[in-house]
Amino acid sequence: MSLTIFLLLLIISLSLIFNQQIKDYLVGSYHPEISQTKINSNTKKSGNFNFKKVKSLDLQMIAKARAKKNALHVVGAISIPAIKMNLPIAKGVDNYTLALAAGTMRDDQKMGQGNYPLAGHHMNSHKILFSPLYWKSKVGQKIYLTDLKKVYEYKTTEKTYIAATRVDVVENTPGQNIITLVTCDATGEGRLMVRGKLVKKMAYKEAPKSVQNNFAKSFKNK
Repeated sequence: MSLTIFLLLLIISLSLIFNQQIKDYLVGSYHPEISQTKINSNTKKSGNFNFKKVKSLDLQMIAKARAKKNALHVVGAISIPAIKMNLPIAKGVDNYTLALAAGTMRDDQKMGQGNYPLAGHHMNSHKILFSPLYWKSKVGQKIYLTDLKKVYEYKTTEKTYIAATRVDVVENTPGQNIITLVTCDATGEGRLMVRGKLVKKMAYKEAPKSVQNNFAKSFKNK
């Protein structure tokens, strides 16, 4: 066996062995530089909301998403302190978006108004994307959203499993200010849904310092 072939096989073997660790690093180290001005601009951009085209997440998809710096239209961040989940929120549910962030599920959704649904991948790792939601979320936990202008505090009221066909949970709920978080169940065939109700909202600078620090883990606040 030539040295070149040996090294190639070694690289392939190592990539297979450390596949999950590499994925965790690429996702966990994604911290986009963002500003309120950029969020306002991204909010006006179009997004892909075709859930049927969402694919399972692999290393190749994550690597491509990291390589395409402008592929994600970041519009905010989500933080659930009790389960140490801190993620950027980006517009739409295309595969690049869901590889690195929580994705909005309707074009017209607004933080703190009606139903604010977000989708995210659940992976083997308990730490990245919506995996903490699957493994550790409980009723009563606080959920925070921000667009860098305001912070919206929700309280978890429901954790339940639903059919993948339940697209009604994405629909708006005028007069009822809630958040809906959706991820795959253990089989990949069904969905886990976590819901919370809006408790209060505040200016970003008036939010507790601990909350601001958690958001800082999602992106660089410029």
